[in-house]
Amino acid sequence: MSKKKKKNKHSKKLVQKSNVKQARQSSGEVRLSQCMIVKNEEKHIEKALEWAKPIAYEQIVVDTGSTDKTVEIAESMGAKIYHFKWIDDFSAAKNFAIEQATGNWIAFLDADEHMSPGDVNKLMKKLNEVEQNRESGKNITIIKTPMVDLDDEGNATGVFLHSRIYRNIKEIRYSGRIHESITAYGESLTADDISIIHTGYSESEHKEKNKTDRNIKLLRKELESSPDSMLIKAYLADSLKAKNLISDKPDKKEESEVSGLFNEVIESNEQLPEFLIKKAYLYHIGQVWNKDDKKQQCEELCKAGHEKLPDDLDLGYYYSALLNEKKNFKGAWEILSRLKSKFTTGTGHISGATAKVQSDPNMIFGQMLMAAQGLGDIESTITYATLLLMSNKIQPEILGPYIYALLKHDTSKEDILELLAKIYDLTSPADLLLIARAAKDAGAVEFAGFILNIAKEYMG
Repeated sequence: MSKKKKKNKHSKKLVQKSNVKQARQSSGEVRLSQCMIVKNEEKHIEKALEWAKPIAYEQIVVDTGSTDKTVEIAESMGAKIYHFKWIDDFSAAKNFAIEQATGNWIAFLDADEHMSPGDVNKLMKKLNEVEQNRESGKNITIIKTPMVDLDDEGNATGVFLHSRIYRNIKEIRYSGRIHESITAYGESLTADDISIIHTGYSESEHKEKNKTDRNIKLLRKELESSPDSMLIKAYLADSLKAKNLISDKPDKKEESEVSGLFNEVIESNEQLPEFLIKKAYLYHIGQVWNKDDKKQQCEELCKAGHEKLPDDLDLGYYYSALLNEKKNFKGAWEILSRLKSKFTTGTGHISGATAKVQSDPNMIFGQMLMAAQGLGDIESTITYATLLLMSNKIQPEILGPYIYALLKHDTSKEDILELLAKIYDLTSPADLLLIARAAKDAGAVEFAGFILNIAKEYMG
């Protein structure tokens, strides 16, 4: 066969493939191609493919040089396997994977990421709604969802919006050697109720795979070609910080570099992802927090961080805590009341929230209690003290002032007992003695005696 005929035959196949693809895109039917790039992921690959089995039209695995059983396991699960020579460029590998996809939607999750069965169903429902709504849905090309980073104990360490679900169209491709991002095209839809779970940032994963060393190497390469890129500097600072956190012997020179780079991020007016700006502020706040000789610097950082990211829970928490400490209870209450409306304690997540607040609502509730007490707001004092004590009733530092505040506002002993009965067993001598001691230490001596008399009755 002549080269010309071969070329024509090849071109004909490409046209046919393109026509099929376009027909699928316009049919209103969702065909989801799951794509991923992998290397030595035998520990995760089964779970990485299993979650999408019920909904995936096809599962595409691009291997970049595995030496373990990753490819063998993926093949046994029915995935389509392709090979790509690693060239220190995540975008190049991911774009190659996309080119292999024949579905009209793509879910590009890494091997250490997955969705729960419930969210899998929600995702397909959402995609079908988009496809079937020919008016508003036709322009939507990207579905944004929260990604929840988990540590080794399963606690959330970060929640950020990611664009991992998108239409299979030529306008959407990745760029950037590392921390790659997709090109924005069309309109995006945020699905807050669908989460991607990510375990790759846990300490054990970093140690096992030397991810930080790999990332630092690639980021330094990027910085050589783009020395003024604040985005690369921010990512480099974050990777260096992560490296030193898990290192047995932190590198002082690298710690100094982290400080300098994050300082550049704070002082920059460049548009950066909010989570990187937040990390820069949290790093510097952590260096001066609770240091008597750094109080002024700490307050300036907390105030600036909160003003730059007013909806962020952690930065709001730190600033309100400082305002409470300065007895600016009104200022603290205003911040906390606004943030509380954004706070979720169930299965929902808020983009940008970290474990400092998201996994422990008591941090916010504790500051709200302090502000309420300072303002003399008895109703709010009751609300937040009750919430805190219900999570852990052995907190005399909260229980005592709580009782004292109630008495100060002329609450009867009987009404106080009724409130305490929601938290404590008032037939238990141990609980009664705990209440009596806390009341006495807070200055409510008469009430402590009243409780002791009740305890004596049960003790015989």
